Amino acid sequence: MDTLDIILDEITSVLSKVDKNQIDDVVNCISKDKRIFVDGEGRSGLMGKGFAMRLMHLGYTVYSVGETITPAVSKDDIYLSISGSGESGNVVLNTKKAKEKGCFIIGVSSKKTSTLALLADKLLIVSGTTKGDAGDERKSVQLLSSLFDQSIHIVLDAMCLMLSKRDNISNSEATAKHW
Repeated sequence: MDTLDIILDEITSVLSKVDKNQIDDVVNCISKDKRIFVDGEGRSGLMGKGFAMRLMHLGYTVYSVGETITPAVSKDDIYLSISGSGESGNVVLNTKKAKEKGCFIIGVSSKKTSTLALLADKLLIVSGTTKGDAGDERKSVQLLSSLFDQSIHIVLDAMCLMLSKRDNISNSEATAKHW
């Protein structure tokens, strides 16, 4: 089997297990009258930045945690944290701080019993293999957390498409906000 076919099969397998109700629940929590903060480390953080960018194209007030121009969170902001393991040090620490300040926490992880999952007001499980998975837990031929990162990119983009349809934002309107 070709390497690309193997990767596509792995992604398809992960996406088939994502609970569509969880996606709907998260989409329903996102609104334009709330500021949205997106947090993640490493490649998961890069997927989060892509999600934040697309939300900006859709007209949301969104910030990527860790950027120099990101303001402090406030009560009732939405804080979306991404961590495959649900245990990424800075993500968990930042999420705890956001929760203490009264933010609504959306957790995206592959582990439903992780620290991040326990902090989340809404949880989205994307069961892609992460770098810490070994033995029977490791269900990917890919390195580190590639499968999780690829899968969350697709899930987050699907959520943006759902938001664009809900909010009646056309491709040309989104393009007008693109640099």
